Amino acid sequence: MPILQPIVNLVELLHQQGLRHVVVSPGSRSAPLTLAVARHPGLQVRVVPDERTAGFTALGMAQQLRQPVAIICTSGSAVYNLSPAVVEAYFQHVPLLLLTADRPHEWLYQQDGQTIDQVGLFGSHVKRSYDLPADYEHADARWFIERTINEAYTLSLSGAAGPVHVNVPVREPFYPKADETFRYERGRVITNLPTETTLPPTTWHALLNEWEATDRKLILAGQSPYDEALAGLLAKISTEQLIPVAGEILSNLGRNEAGFITQTDTLLAQIDEDVLEELRPDLLVTFGNGFLARNLKTYFRRYPAVRHWHISATDDRIIDPFRSLTTVIPMEPLAFFAKLFDDIDYKRFREGADDEDDGEFLSNWQGADQAARRVVELSLSNAPFTDWVATQQLLEQLPTGSHLHLANSMPVRYANLCGLDARQQVRVWSNRGVSGIDGCLSTAVGAATQTTSLVTVLIGDIAFFYDRNALWQRDLPANLRIVLLNNASGHIFRMIDGSGQQPELETYFETPHALTAERTCADHDVDYAQVADRASLAKALATFFAPATRPKLLEISTDKYVNKSAFAAYKQLVKS
Repeated sequence: MPILQPIVNLVELLHQQGLRHVVVSPGSRSAPLTLAVARHPGLQVRVVPDERTAGFTALGMAQQLRQPVAIICTSGSAVYNLSPAVVEAYFQHVPLLLLTADRPHEWLYQQDGQTIDQVGLFGSHVKRSYDLPADYEHADARWFIERTINEAYTLSLSGAAGPVHVNVPVREPFYPKADETFRYERGRVITNLPTETTLPPTTWHALLNEWEATDRKLILAGQSPYDEALAGLLAKISTEQLIPVAGEILSNLGRNEAGFITQTDTLLAQIDEDVLEELRPDLLVTFGNGFLARNLKTYFRRYPAVRHWHISATDDRIIDPFRSLTTVIPMEPLAFFAKLFDDIDYKRFREGADDEDDGEFLSNWQGADQAARRVVELSLSNAPFTDWVATQQLLEQLPTGSHLHLANSMPVRYANLCGLDARQQVRVWSNRGVSGIDGCLSTAVGAATQTTSLVTVLIGDIAFFYDRNALWQRDLPANLRIVLLNNASGHIFRMIDGSGQQPELETYFETPHALTAERTCADHDVDYAQVADRASLAKALATFFAPATRPKLLEISTDKYVNKSAFAAYKQLVKS
């Protein structure tokens, strides 16, 4: 048996469990892991030199696959470079397997290169951290490795999915001889069977009674993957039971015939206390991950619902961002709303009762939403060419069924103000677990490798230049489209009242620069175009989404001072 056969076997066991994709950052200590995955006939391996980029690329792949993606890196500071992607995956509930090579632990603190304390390095931001033995002679060591790999893979998917860390100390020699053949020995797969949560009948009937006894009900969707079945069901509930359903762009509930409420950021920014009180629900029902807009979060904290249900089958923590939570319902949203709709519908049919709700609460929300949309449309029609105007032009041209990745800072906020038509069936993604700018482009690249649909990333200049190593990998997907909003600064700090009013704004908050993406695109064989007005943008978008043999980047140049004044005019209009 080769001295590192257990490492070859653990890769085979991961494949037996279902692993199909691995992202590798080159290194020496990780060579046994790298060679084991590179030579495995059932694994697709992507090489990404920059570990931070590698982590986010794997994140984007796992988002699409909804299955774990493994990441392999060498020891030392390389491991720390995975941290931004790890924390994003943790809070976004994305399954990742972190296979980090390490030195044998007796060499820690002995001035040995690339040797740091890697055990538990990611702290509470992984679901669990494991440390494998460096010696394999005893049968218990091989049994421990096999048991650990089974547990780690299963854990990444169970409950709230997330990253799991497996630290792999490796002794020298760890390179195989030139004529050595790898044998992938099948291991013992331990299966963890899934369960489905159902509520006891008495508990369910109590929820139904509370639902029926409440007049002013609101369903509010947080960030969620695109789910056509769930969107259709919520539309039926809204239409037939006269209940407002609201969500931001990241909820993947677009404008539709049922009148979903999509302009929450604008409509909840108004200052009319009477209107705001009319919108307060007695029962708030939430599902999904976090919310984007400060106006939305501030409103539901200032005007809390009497009762607040949160629907989640996986959260093991109490999620109470509005400080109003009264009940956690451990079910999947689709299953919950399907049963709720069927049972209420049957109950009313059996009792021969029509819905006595006159729909006033729904009308209040839909009327406010329509008024907010008029404010947005008026602001955009009167504005000069700005980042926000460019965002609106882009969203209107997105191909049906494509994917949209929204980078953090202003791009995701502009897109949320614009919204999307549900008929476009665009799948919207954003790294809003931690909401950093550090891997937005890398995540989109990873996603594009796992779908044949077009993947468009809308990104600001600082986020782009901070993460341009995302393009430093072979075989960039040709279905990737990058739309870069370049206003030559960290634009959001000029928009925020606090930093925007400081004399140190330009030096210590913004990041002024004279960079363009042209040379970056030339370095990485990405098609490049640049525009600076409405007409040229419209012309460029006419062919931007056409099939191509390489990725495309469209750089949109705007003036940060014009951006600020136009956005200030919008905020003034909201308050008028």
